Amino acid sequence: MVYVMGFEGSANKLGIGIVKDDGTILSNIRHTFITPPGEGFLPKDTAKHHRSFILSLVEKSLEESKLKPSDIDCLAYTKGPGMGPPLRSVAVTVRMLSQLWDKPIVAVNHCIAHIEMGRLITGAVDPTILYVSGGNTQVISYSLKKYRIFGETIDIAVGNCLDRFARVIQIPNDPSPGYNIEQLAKKGKNLIELPYITKGMDVSFSGILSSIEGMVKNKQQNKTTQHSVEDLCYSLQEHLFSMLVETAERALAHCGQNEVLAVGGVGCNQRLQEMIQQMISQRNGKSFAIDERYCIDNGAMIAWAGYLIFKNGTTTPLSQSTTTQRFRTDQVDVTWRD
Repeated sequence: MVYVMGFEGSANKLGIGIVKDDGTILSNIRHTFITPPGEGFLPKDTAKHHRSFILSLVEKSLEESKLKPSDIDCLAYTKGPGMGPPLRSVAVTVRMLSQLWDKPIVAVNHCIAHIEMGRLITGAVDPTILYVSGGNTQVISYSLKKYRIFGETIDIAVGNCLDRFARVIQIPNDPSPGYNIEQLAKKGKNLIELPYITKGMDVSFSGILSSIEGMVKNKQQNKTTQHSVEDLCYSLQEHLFSMLVETAERALAHCGQNEVLAVGGVGCNQRLQEMIQQMISQRNGKSFAIDERYCIDNGAMIAWAGYLIFKNGTTTPLSQSTTTQRFRTDQVDVTWRD
């Protein structure tokens, strides 16, 4: 019986999770750094948040799982990609605990952790993966020991686009900007034409963001402008998600697959899930999605990905337990899949 503790802190979510070797999630605690409306989160402030809460979350995680440090077999942490200072704050803590508890370390790719958590929770066997979050937007499929990227954003991530628009319209960051945009979008009724940019299998979101930011400024300067905030949120979602589903469908057809799995923080958006379901149902396939417990950054996904690496006898030496802001999904050797 193997127990792995996972540490996630690549952005504003700090997560500690413990998983068992059969996939049972014994603990999955998260604490989010939330800034005032209209503001993003700076790396140095996010790192300070993580340093302030990480040890108390470790204690709560052990308490919730009814385990002791001596029961833990391995410590898994996010190596990257992500924001530098928050990643380093978590890695330093992992190195300290590794030496205090005499436990091996496993470095985990954040993107791979999202994928493997999605496969674990949903039971998806060999899906085309739509990975959508605040820092990443990729269409992925597995082949020959790698998760291959078939399409991606050429500028900003879809979650970053939503977050930045939330700052423009000054809506709260609690529980998350994307969630609050989703709620406003449900009240929207009029679809406003916005740029729709797909370049082969890739997508671009900077143009649509500039366009809708301009509409908000015009609305603020000219009170007679007809576009409501709800209509703007609705239109932004519809355009962004249509672009994503279009590229995902092309990857699905190219790979000959019949499953689509949405992972990453934006993956728990109900409208996106609905659009994926509409697309896949026309192809007689299946769509898989997970709720915010496991879709949003969390420690359990790092623990599970860490276990998959650890079970093959691979660990990360203390001297190599570094972090990196750039760590592509297709750089990882997927040794645990056929």
